[in-house]
Amino acid sequence: MKSSITKSFSVIAFLGINLMVFGQTIDSKSKTILDDITRNYKSKKNSYFKFSYTTGASKDSQSQTGIFYSDNSRYKLKIMGTEQIFDGNKVYSISDEDKEITIAKPNENQVHFSPLSYLDSYKKDYNVNYSGKKTISGIPVDVIKMTPVKANGLKSVTLYVNTPQKKLIKLEQVSNNNDLAVITINNYKENQTLPASLFTFDKSKYQNYLITEL
Repeated sequence: MKSSITKSFSVIAFLGINLMVFGQTIDSKSKTILDDITRNYKSKKNSYFKFSYTTGASKDSQSQTGIFYSDNSRYKLKIMGTEQIFDGNKVYSISDEDKEITIAKPNENQVHFSPLSYLDSYKKDYNVNYSGKKTISGIPVDVIKMTPVKANGLKSVTLYVNTPQKKLIKLEQVSNNNDLAVITINNYKENQTLPASLFTFDKSKYQNYLITEL
């Protein structure tokens, strides 16, 4: 189960998208909402949230809980016993279960996992349409549907936005083969005092790990 979820999660965490846009459509309401959220996130010194990540149909869905820290240029992600650190230069993927670490430069087309991933990429990579309002866990949200301008492995991405708070609270991604992946974000914290070492990799802590640098 771990490998299948990790593989699916990597699609969301790292989107290999670098497309030329022809005939892109973005409605003005969606643009206003997404631009406001983007400015809100980027104005913060740092951000933290917990999230649930679910894949598969409801009857046989698989769900995991993760945590995410970011200071807009670096991040730390933890899910399913795997930790990933981006220190602004390299990505460190640490598996406690396998006692393995992979170190690599991020691919030039990769977009790091963050609420800002889609909020930034929508401007050139997606047709964007406002789809009305919905209530999630008692919270009224605006629903924005995004469809890729050119083939990227995805059929659609739907964002659920708490517009008054300028926060993304849920994301649904449907692949071309109709696989569904859902990220539900909660427990936001912003502008915390974080330790200087949070976004750094300390090799001395992993003496018994196999380390591969690509």
